[in-house]
Amino acid sequence: MSQNLKHFINGVPADASDGGRMRLLNPVDELEYATAAEGTAEDVQRAVAAASAQLNGGAWSTLDGAQRARLLIRLADLVERDTALLADMDAHAIGRSPIEPRMMDVPNAVANLRAAAGWANQLEGRTIPTAGYMGNKTLSYTVREPIGVVGAIVPWNSPLMITTWKLAALLAAGCTVVIKPAEETPQSALHLAALCKEAGFPDGVVNVVTGRGDVVGRALCEHPDVAKISFTGSPEAGRAIQRTAGAQFKRVTLELGGKSPQIVFDDAPFDEAVRGCALGIFVNQGQVCAAGSRILVQRKLARRFAAAMAEAAATIQVGDPREPGVQMGPLAKQQQFERVNRYIQAGLDEGAELLAGGVSHPTKGWFVKPTIFAGAHNGMTIAREEIFGPVGTIIAFDTEEEAIAIANDSDYGLAATLWTNDLARAHRVAHQVKVGAVGVNCWSPLDANLPWGGLKRSGIGREGGITGALAYTEEKVVTVLLPS
Repeated sequence: MSQNLKHFINGVPADASDGGRMRLLNPVDELEYATAAEGTAEDVQRAVAAASAQLNGGAWSTLDGAQRARLLIRLADLVERDTALLADMDAHAIGRSPIEPRMMDVPNAVANLRAAAGWANQLEGRTIPTAGYMGNKTLSYTVREPIGVVGAIVPWNSPLMITTWKLAALLAAGCTVVIKPAEETPQSALHLAALCKEAGFPDGVVNVVTGRGDVVGRALCEHPDVAKISFTGSPEAGRAIQRTAGAQFKRVTLELGGKSPQIVFDDAPFDEAVRGCALGIFVNQGQVCAAGSRILVQRKLARRFAAAMAEAAATIQVGDPREPGVQMGPLAKQQQFERVNRYIQAGLDEGAELLAGGVSHPTKGWFVKPTIFAGAHNGMTIAREEIFGPVGTIIAFDTEEEAIAIANDSDYGLAATLWTNDLARAHRVAHQVKVGAVGVNCWSPLDANLPWGGLKRSGIGREGGITGALAYTEEKVVTVLLPS
């Protein structure tokens, strides 16, 4: 029986103002499993009004950092309690094996909330010595104040975890929020909002408006009472958001994907590197912003490594992720399925050597075979553009300098992974690759205490760590003229 999902505005479920609904389809069988409210600009207005009211004399505005921390800890406990439910919501929505969000996404979400609870009472100001004012001494200090109402626009690939990245930090800072989940994955955001109410957050602090980006997302970007937009998604959508938000001088944080290199030197731990590179491209069906889709391998090792990666791809069992033994489900939606197949065909057309997988033609469901190309170069489409699917491209290099040059020859700069047993080389290369995060002998590890974000087309700003919380504050200066 199909579920009927509603917005969550000012502490209660709510229909769209015009009664609109949108269908949610199961990626495994393409059948409808739920409908959700298709939000309007009027719905956004209601949600922003509720969020604004809490900042302007509402109960939320009276809480100090320690009180906000206690609420965040309660919320973390409730998310942990509902691990199986939340993991299954996200897994079902995007065709993912439930074990992945149970092992990674939900624990990371809990960690995000608990870490933010520690920041809530640590967003301190500074005392700054100055030369005084017209010959008189002064005391100058700063305070950190919440930036205001935040519009949090979340993608479909890891919806719960990415929602908590934004939510935990902005709540620690004292902001309120209107969350716009992806059209395909509203369930976990709606459940999270209900858990906020159960934890004791005042009504209106956390709101969720479901709907389409060109309506709900645009309304958030255009609303004069929304102080900041935090967006994770495609560079194309991020560019449109920045243009719209920039007209009102809104703050923005944009995490816009990547084309991350995994650099395998000839002294790398071979088996660990194969497993790590496979994880880096095949986890979550390759639908990961930091997917290590460019696999740069030193030439001496390249053929052997390519064969091992092809074998790893060929042994992955693709199918209904609810079935025993299945390791990879379908892609999240039809448009993504078609996009990934176009890139695979482009790789073939441009002369890359197909070692595993290839263009997929399932009779039902959006299944794509894990695919490995070798004999590629960095000018090929499959090496330049973000595919967002289980497709890895192996590129050979000769020297450390060449590896760095290839890695940096990209419009993106989110993450990189280095595989080497030479510690000096690891530090040397880590300093030279132009990305926001580097993993050495491990693929892009995420931690609630670490900042995350990229350079170039991968976006601006950081989420995570104390840096992420500070990004939801403004620093105000107070100067007091002291009596002589």
